[in-house]
Amino acid sequence: MGKFQFLETGIRGLTVIETIPFGDARGYFMETWQEKQFCEAGIPGHFVQDNQSRSTKGVLRGLHFQKEHPQGKLVRVISGEVYDVAVDCRPKSETFGRWYGIVLSAENKKQFYIPEGFAHGFLVLSETAEFCYKCTDFYTPGDEGGILWNDPDVGIEWPAVDAEILLSEKDGRHSGFKETDFSFFERW
Repeated sequence: MGKFQFLETGIRGLTVIETIPFGDARGYFMETWQEKQFCEAGIPGHFVQDNQSRSTKGVLRGLHFQKEHPQGKLVRVISGEVYDVAVDCRPKSETFGRWYGIVLSAENKKQFYIPEGFAHGFLVLSETAEFCYKCTDFYTPGDEGGILWNDPDVGIEWPAVDAEILLSEKDGRHSGFKETDFSFFERW
């Protein structure tokens, strides 16, 4: 029953999913995941963990990755609006170091699939946002890595927000892209 459009981003594996809701005077219904259709589009069908966060305007979470237990993520926003970004960290990829960003919101109902081998983060554009994501592997404490959100070598064009950018202490200490070892992603 689900209706999805799978849009390529120009970076192998990174996919935007437009979900088509069914609506009437009562509201709407939509499928957000359908294993057969997603697998046919090249998105793995095995998710092991669902996560949800709530953040306020100006919060920037990222750019994160897991080293030995990388996670593919299917992300979406159920309340508010964020600018979501993925950076290709696969050393053998023809797009190594390139980034892609997209606005995800409760209104546009878009989803974004970020495969293993990418750093991921988002900036909250609305007063608050609730962010949901499915993961292909379990979170493993101590396996985290990251790159600095505003590294000029990556050059992410974050949208302006009329709020102070709020980072966790850990996210503020990440290294730049050129200083980060990505050898654990060489299998991609």
